[in-house]
Amino acid sequence: MFRLADDLGVYLHREPIDFRAGINSLAILVEQSMGLNPFDRAVFAFCNRRRTRMKLLFFDRSGFVMVLKALTEDKFR
Repeated sequence: MFRLADDLGVYLHREPIDFRAGINSLAILVEQSMGLNPFDRAVFAFCNRRRTRMKLLFFDRSGFVMVLKALTEDKFR
């Protein structure tokens, strides 16, 4: 488990994404689609079309981190 800082921004990419996308593709989406800097102190959230999976992307001191959460019985709202 990890803890997010109080001053950390959280941004949701509202359109569903292709979940084959990796760190580089998500960083490009942050820049081009969201108009944000992927190196900022922020977490960027992405969902699949069925809203059963979520990917989080953030940059820490040593590089990008991508977290995947898959729900088995429910959906993200």
